[in-house]
Amino acid sequence: MRITLVEDNIGLSKGIAYRLQDEGHAVDILHNGTDAAEFLATDTSDLIILDINLPGKDGLEILRELRARDDPRPVVLLTARAEIKDRVIGLDAGADDYLIKPFEMDELEARVRALSRRRADKSRHVRNIGPLQFDVAARQLTAEDTALDIPRRELSIFECLILADGRRITKSALLDHVYGTGADVEERVIEVYVSRLRSRLKPHGVEIKSARGLGYQLQHTPGR
Repeated sequence: MRITLVEDNIGLSKGIAYRLQDEGHAVDILHNGTDAAEFLATDTSDLIILDINLPGKDGLEILRELRARDDPRPVVLLTARAEIKDRVIGLDAGADDYLIKPFEMDELEARVRALSRRRADKSRHVRNIGPLQFDVAARQLTAEDTALDIPRRELSIFECLILADGRRITKSALLDHVYGTGADVEERVIEVYVSRLRSRLKPHGVEIKSARGLGYQLQHTPGR
């Protein structure tokens, strides 16, 4: 899952990003409200973690803009404001959840998992291709009820491809999904992960087809 994190505290944002990345998520970090509003207007991340007190636009203004254009992405608000009225204002503005600083990272991870499950329930909870099943919320890939041990970077690539429902996904889009937009990682890293993932999927008759300059897509070959 791709997560956009908007937090002006550099140390805190790095700590949050490291924990989420350890869980297999890609994280885009922004520190300024005005920059974040512009980024979120065109970004396609799956979930937003949004601080209220930001330089430039504050988090509540950004949140109201998201909801005004019918952006349905789940939003977790972060704030030092502990008053009930402040929480009510945030939830009324369209937040899905609310965390008061300081908070435990384990709690944030639990909130993210809960919102991920809720998001998955609104779409298809399980995606199938050939004999493989991918549980969107649990991020678990199985073959005939047996869990497959797939390294998290490769699993992120599989997730992006299967959620595309047969559409081609460009190498740069895969890179963004795995590492976050603007990550200082060369695109050829994706080629390495795709190659390894191909080897894991081949025994199940599932292939990653590539078209030069166009991208990758999943395909099942019946009878294999």
